[in-house]
Amino acid sequence: MTKLPDYTPPDVWTWNTENGGKFAKINRPVAGATHDKDLPVGTHPLQLYSLATPNGVKVTVMLEELLAQGFEGAEYDAWLINIGEGDQFSSGFVAANPNSKIPALMDHSGAAPQRVFESGAILLYLAEKFGTLLPSDPAQRTEAMSWLFWQMGSAPYLGGGFGHFYAYAPVKIEYCIDRFAMETKRQLDVLDRQLAQHPYIAGDSYSIADIAIWAWYGQLVLGRLYEAGAFLDVESYGHVLDWARKIDARPAVQRGRMVNRAFGDLALQLRERHDAGDFDTKTQDKIEAAE
Repeated sequence: MTKLPDYTPPDVWTWNTENGGKFAKINRPVAGATHDKDLPVGTHPLQLYSLATPNGVKVTVMLEELLAQGFEGAEYDAWLINIGEGDQFSSGFVAANPNSKIPALMDHSGAAPQRVFESGAILLYLAEKFGTLLPSDPAQRTEAMSWLFWQMGSAPYLGGGFGHFYAYAPVKIEYCIDRFAMETKRQLDVLDRQLAQHPYIAGDSYSIADIAIWAWYGQLVLGRLYEAGAFLDVESYGHVLDWARKIDARPAVQRGRMVNRAFGDLALQLRERHDAGDFDTKTQDKIEAAE
């Protein structure tokens, strides 16, 4: 292992504004708003403020799945929050999520607007609101909830740990990459063993556990996160790959991963979504671009 310069932590840590890699411009050690700006509100009861990172994709996939099942009350406006520009620190967004992280949901269907933040909490809120994608049997429900919380606890090791040090850190630190690559591979092995015994994460039925885990680990093995597939040898997790491809083929998933996408292939970007017809317009744009 390459020897790094010795480092002794100071008695009191102070913020170095130049440290932080790709996201140094928006990282800071304090919470709260940096500027005043209200959030826009569209015509539907559900207002989503997000970006198509894995956590954002969880919610747009969920909403598209609800609509595919015929729940008209799941119609939504999806507003783009550009985290690279600090949109998440506006006064309006902080009111929706005091943690200044996407996604945030406002539900205007009740007597007073209800805010919901944290992607797992949003999935659970919507599953309970519409009575679907979460088993009603107590044992099966508990299993699905366990896997949902597994994802919420595990993904920071993949994203903030492996992803940060492998893809975004200003200096490649062998110890950090090794540490988090090992943990990411262990998590993939956990999933692979589970999926060797079950068609879906929590058993025999598709649930919010699949949506939450696919957004991170499914997209990882499909080659969409950090360009790290070969490094992590994702092909060795055959059961995860089969499951990821099965989820990826769902029309609602294909629509959901386009919403609030402002990077990558232009043909896959639907920066804001205010009506189901927006996808038809996007499809026509793709046809015209190919001609």
